[in-house]
Formats: sequence, structure tokens, C-alpha cells
Amino acid sequence: MSAEPVLSLKNIEKSFTGVHALKGVDFDLYEGEIHALVGENGAGKSTLVKTLTGITEKDSGEIVYLGRMFKPRNPKHALEMGIGIIHQELNMMDHLTVAQNIFIGRESLSAGGLLLDEKEQNRRTAELLKRLNMNIDPVMTLGKLTVGKQQMVEIAKAVSHNLRILILDEPTAALTETEINELFTIMRDLAKQGVGMIYISHRMDEIGQITNRVTVLRDGEYVGTRDTRDVTKNEIISMMVGRVIYEKPKTESNVPPDAPVVLKVDRLNAGRLVKDVGFELRRGEILGFAGLMGAGRTETARAIFGADPVQSGSITIRGRRVRISSPADAVAHGIGYLSEDRKRFGLALTLSVKENAVLATYERFQHGLFVHARKVEKATEEYVRKLSIRTPSLDQILRNLSGGNQQKVVIAKWLIRNSEVLIFDEPTRGIDVGAKSEIYSLMNELAQSGKSIIMISSELPEVLRMSDRIIVMCEGRITGQLDIAEASQEEIMKYATMRQAGVA
Repeated sequence: MSAEPVLSLKNIEKSFTGVHALKGVDFDLYEGEIHALVGENGAGKSTLVKTLTGITEKDSGEIVYLGRMFKPRNPKHALEMGIGIIHQELNMMDHLTVAQNIFIGRESLSAGGLLLDEKEQNRRTAELLKRLNMNIDPVMTLGKLTVGKQQMVEIAKAVSHNLRILILDEPTAALTETEINELFTIMRDLAKQGVGMIYISHRMDEIGQITNRVTVLRDGEYVGTRDTRDVTKNEIISMMVGRVIYEKPKTESNVPPDAPVVLKVDRLNAGRLVKDVGFELRRGEILGFAGLMGAGRTETARAIFGADPVQSGSITIRGRRVRISSPADAVAHGIGYLSEDRKRFGLALTLSVKENAVLATYERFQHGLFVHARKVEKATEEYVRKLSIRTPSLDQILRNLSGGNQQKVVIAKWLIRNSEVLIFDEPTRGIDVGAKSEIYSLMNELAQSGKSIIMISSELPEVLRMSDRIIVMCEGRITGQLDIAEASQEEIMKYATMRQAGVA
């Protein structure tokens, strides 16, 4: 590392209405360094990088960039100065080609600037992608690429601006293992070229694998910076949450063998990825669904919930066969679904906490054309308290809450509805370890109170920690069912790869 940092944030302060988001935060980044920025949701990570990229203006403090005071006017200005950011939700145009996305607003022109020179633009793109060791066709329509390849295109776009600093916000959340390895190769190559990177992630194992140093924020304050090679995962987590969190796998089921079957699915077929799926879910059980990407887990959940059409098969609830052809049918039969993409399918981000909490039960609070506001507030207050939802008020717009608290609001919505069966699809994706622990405790409490839970997760430690039984899927079929006492990561992976390996 060079003697002087390429970037120094000094004593950064930022407040929003009712929230002191940053409290004198310091942060340094050196040339060619990959520096992790971690903390619970609401710790101030996003606010800090927003002040650096001109999305939000700091209240006080200094930003020193390349040895000079720096005040970004907006993200475009920051990018022109060599500071780029790759958001968790990609900001590209699917209908344009790779080359068009990379050089939009800076197109190659000919005939004195009157005509677009597509050939030259594609050549420049091919040269850039080759330099970054990205095997991507410049003329391919972006929407036809995988999420991982689209992310690489966005990195290439940032690098094309003579990049000095790259910020990656939860970059691996939607990537496969292969795509994660490709991303890390690109990051290491950029580091060798002198690009400094700020890496925001909740995945502790990745932080140990790819970063040089780690800085921890908690409740808007700077906690400390450590060399990654000298700090353990548990030490980082303790710095983040201010307490020790233990994550031990479950060793035996909490469900009595004579617990009644609440949900039975028999020979269910839906689309390409649900093939003769059948299982039972008992009262008070957490039934884990494991498998690789494309195994059909989410598709099975969506078919049960009526979000996708079913071709054949049956669904039985409490011993009675039911017909579910829409989510409204599923809700009427006592099923609640927490989608893996809560922002698209689980929440109305521009509405308040209380409006979101009663979305599934609005008719209960209506009297003719009017809504009984006090009853809405009373019901919401009860679950904000029970679920420890951290919000300044019930009127807070939901987009302003952290990911973990947004997830709790979705849970509150289905608990107010009194749903008997809850489908949790990737319940802790994109939330920090402290919020994860709270979600785990909540799920266990729900199961102990008699709720039945289907939990879909791509994190095997999470599946082993939470499940009473585990269903493993591969290419649309159930390839294994394991009691938690006999389950292990190796055993799950054996069944998760069974169909691909050609085993019947």
C-alpha cells in the first residue's frame, strides 16, 4: 500500500429527520486495497457511501480524495472524478446492448459528431472487456445475460471512466458460486491496477476471502478497523452487534411425531421446475428447503401460494383438499408468503409501516368507505412491539427502514392476518447478522406457538440451524428428505447434485 490513502473520510456527520445516521465517522482507503465496510442494517454504511458519491450531502466533516478536499455534487460528478458504485439492484437498461450500456451518454460518433459509430463503440467495448478478462459479447442484449454477467458489465462501465475507487454494495447477493469466483478474479485484477475498492457485504466468509482490511460501523459510529488476516469472523460480528451471537446447527427436531399434518402437497406439477413434488408439513414444524439455483424451490412455493399456475397435483390443508388458483385463495386458506424479493412482492415501499402491516387484512379495519384508523394503529403497535421493529413512528415510510426491519414488517403483515402456514423464501437475504439472529429467534417462537413454516434458503448453515426436517430439490424434483439429526452440509449437497450427476 502507498504511504498516503487515496481517500480519507474524516469526522463525517449526517442526520435525517429523527435519525442521527452518522456520528463522526472516519474511513481510509489505499490504492489497490479491497476494504470491507460492515455493520448491521442501519449502522450507517449506505449513508456513508452516499455522502461519498454525491447522493446525499454530509452535514459536516471532510472528504479528502487524491490529496485534495472533495465535495461530490451528484453521482455523475463522482463518477467523472473516478469514483464508481455498483448497487445491489443493478441500474442498467436490459433492451440495450452491452456496448450501448457502457458508453451511454458518451457514444462514439462520426461524420463530425452527427452519426453514431456503432462499429467503433463495439471495438472500444471489446478492448475494455478484454483488458478486464471479461468473456462478454459487446453486441449482446444486456437482458439476455445472467445477473452475474450484467454486474460485470456495470463494473466495466465504471472502469471506463478512469476509475480510482469502486464501491461494491452487496455484489454477491444474487450470484452463483461460479459468478462469485469470477467477480473476485476481476476485483483482484483491478486491485493490481491500483483501483481501491470499498466492499459492503453481510457474508463474513467472503470478507475473509477477498478483503485486506475491514472497518466496522455500529449505530452510525465508527467502531474500529482491523487487518482481515488478523481478525476472526466472531470478532467482526461482536464488533458489529456489540454482543456475541452463537450460530449452532439444530441437532434434533422440536416437533412431536404425532403432530397433526397442516399442509400436504401431492404430485404437484407447475411450469418447468416443479415436477411431481410431494411433502407434508406438520403443526409447529420448520421445514427447510435446500438446493442449488434452479432447483425449483421458489417455483414450488409460488405454485402452492397460487402465484404461478398449477398443471396437476393436489394441495390439502388440515385434511381438506383445496383449490388455490390465486394468492387471494392461499391467503383465505391461511397461507402467508414472504417472497425472496420483499421489495417487489412483499412491501409497498412508499407507504407507511402501519399501511404495510395491514395490507393483507385491510377489510377487517374498514367500515363502509372509511378505515378505522385507531384499530389499524393498535394492531400495528402490538406487532411493532412483539417483533422489536425499530422505527421512529408507525407513519414512517417503509423505504426508510433497514432491510431487517422491512422483513419484520412483512412478517407482521401475515401475523396480523393470523396465517397458519408461513412460507419464508430466503428470509435473511441482504440483512445483517444481528437482524438474522432476531429473525431466527422469531421463527422459532412462531413454530413454538403452533405456526408451521416452510423455509427456503441457499445458505446451508441457516438450513441446518433452523430446520426440523429438510427437503432437498434438484432440477424441479425432490431428491432427498432428511431428519435434522442425520443432516449435514455434505449430505444435503449429495442430494442437491443428484439429478445433475445422472443419478435417478
